[in-house]
Amino acid sequence: MEAFTPATIAALIIAASFAAGLNVYATLLTLGLLARAHWVELPVGLDILTHWWVIIVSGTMFAIEFVVDKIPAFDMIWNALHTFVRIPVAALLAYHASEQLSPEMQILAAVAGAGIAMVAHSSKTAVRAAVTPSPEPISNIVLSTGEDFMAVGVTWLATRHPVIAACIACGFLLLAVITVHWLAKFIRRAWNKPKPADAH
Repeated sequence: MEAFTPATIAALIIAASFAAGLNVYATLLTLGLLARAHWVELPVGLDILTHWWVIIVSGTMFAIEFVVDKIPAFDMIWNALHTFVRIPVAALLAYHASEQLSPEMQILAAVAGAGIAMVAHSSKTAVRAAVTPSPEPISNIVLSTGEDFMAVGVTWLATRHPVIAACIACGFLLLAVITVHWLAKFIRRAWNKPKPADAH
């Protein structure tokens, strides 16, 4: 991106926060590597992502998540623990990405980043909870791999075409809300379904 206007910063925050809610390490690694290679320019506040220690830690954690997130049951524990990682990191990303804006806008950006990441993370966790009981591991692997590709793809697109990336992220966020609502209704209906009377 050649210039960072409030609109492009907002679009970048939306897309990056969504990606972080899916896979925070893939998001950090992608941003760091792209900026380190001088393929993209990031807002000044995100310069820390180009440090090698951030790239190495993000890459290592991404490799671990790539494996763990595809193992049924373990993925649920991993995702539960990462409620305390993905959402705060998304808030920090948003806060630092908006460094050139006013302090009030920075706070608003951080809150928005956390909220977007929370929706993405919650929908991911809900879908996993529905799929994990399945006896075959393929669905888990396909879902996890798709999330990895989406996190990397949306993050890359956010650095080149932030408005398009933000629109895609918003579309998926809407789909996520609808999916979680449908899953909640399905589970509630299954839970409240009357049991057949015991045979005498």
